[in-house]
Amino acid sequence: MPQNFIEADREQAFLLPPSLRDWLSEDHLAWFVIAAVDEMDLAAFYGAYRVDGHGRAAYDPAVMVALVLYSFAIDERSARGIERHCRQDVAYRVICGNRVPDHATIARFLVRHESALADLFSSVLRLCDRAGLVASGIVAIDGTKFHANASRDANVDYDQIAREVVADAIAIDEAEDEIHGDARGDELPEELQSEAGRRAWLARELARDRTATDSEEPEHGFDQARIVARVQGRHGWLLEAKRQLDQDRWRAASSVARSRSSRLREAGRRLENELDAERRGNEAYEEYRAHGRMKNGRRLGHPPKPYMPPDSPPGEVNMTDPDSRVMKAFRGWVQGYNVQTAVNEKQIALAGEITVETIDFGQLSPMTDATVRELDAAGVSDRPSVILADAGYWNEQHMDDVTAEHGLNVLIPPDSSRRKGPRPGWTSGRPRFMRHILDNPAGSQLYRQRKQTVEPVFAHTKHNRHINRFHRRGRTAVRTEWRLILMTHNLTKLHRHNLAAATG
Repeated sequence: MPQNFIEADREQAFLLPPSLRDWLSEDHLAWFVIAAVDEMDLAAFYGAYRVDGHGRAAYDPAVMVALVLYSFAIDERSARGIERHCRQDVAYRVICGNRVPDHATIARFLVRHESALADLFSSVLRLCDRAGLVASGIVAIDGTKFHANASRDANVDYDQIAREVVADAIAIDEAEDEIHGDARGDELPEELQSEAGRRAWLARELARDRTATDSEEPEHGFDQARIVARVQGRHGWLLEAKRQLDQDRWRAASSVARSRSSRLREAGRRLENELDAERRGNEAYEEYRAHGRMKNGRRLGHPPKPYMPPDSPPGEVNMTDPDSRVMKAFRGWVQGYNVQTAVNEKQIALAGEITVETIDFGQLSPMTDATVRELDAAGVSDRPSVILADAGYWNEQHMDDVTAEHGLNVLIPPDSSRRKGPRPGWTSGRPRFMRHILDNPAGSQLYRQRKQTVEPVFAHTKHNRHINRFHRRGRTAVRTEWRLILMTHNLTKLHRHNLAAATG
């Protein structure tokens, strides 16, 4: 008797076309994502297309949104990788209706609908709320460092920018022979042969560019009242001035230029704007010390030690992703972003944002505001009662703001877990009160839930999903990518929850 095998006849012809419904089981993630997208409001996507139907046909936004969400859910973020799956993966063929959008179409969709894709976060949160996964009394906030799509070797300082811009200017000079005469032709003009001369030349060039594009440049305002209300001392004023500059950059954020010459000039402008912010902060601080008064009406006392900001911009800018920063991570230093997440007890991400600040000191209030905003957008009426965060978020002004504006209790240890004993000078007042709460068994048990909520989400993302680096560049693109990562985390949690409910 011959051996008995199930044959695989690859020449089999079908008299009737097979149904896509037969290709995947009913409980497959692809069907779940398609059903979830049907529940979402996609008006922002459809509004970007002509209503008269003229022009070349485009892929249905509902199909493209389902394709993007499913791809991120299975950790495929490359446009070329998605196209490859559309050709050979059954689940992708089901989502696309047996069509294959090319990688350029997928990439253009991500760029064109960047804001609308980021705003889908609340739609996913609404679906999770229907399943009872959002309501929670405890929310943990934490941040972690993600690599940018850039190398630390691409960081340049102001003099390097000046040298390269000068070299570009000479390279494109069509009248080189007439200018240089009998010389070799590669000598720098006398003004550009010194570092100071190159910096002065670049400053004039950037000023000319700024005048030509004045309508596109953000207005860098300066609010002294916010500085006085939050921090004291010259260092605090200078930090606050740069923080306000960064807020202006968020409001005027744009995509990273493709041309290196454009990125060079943008990098030079960024460094000059940072120096201008430092000068404004310094001038405001000295004026405050000269004319300001204490709460009791007395003058502030002796003038501060004189300080003069540098003549030329210090610091560096990354030429690949100008918004990214060199940050201290758990192991070494990374060129990247500080990603922030608020997570509830069921490990559902309630908010996700990114910041270019290297520390978490100023993120407690913004992340709490973002959490409340996302819950409102999702139509969730329940509010958390306690915010948990680690010692890096200790900011007494932010803690007061969270309690006053949202009525939430805040539990943050004043001391790092690596520190033995209290910080010097932090033995009374609020730090002492917080230590007393956390030493209490009830407070200790409550705070212990922080590690069981937000940290597993980061661990799952980095180690199970193998996501620790962004593919896109620029703060708005990276923010959208991070929110897509978190909303697909929520979608897969919701999918598993529904499967467990159906089988249980």
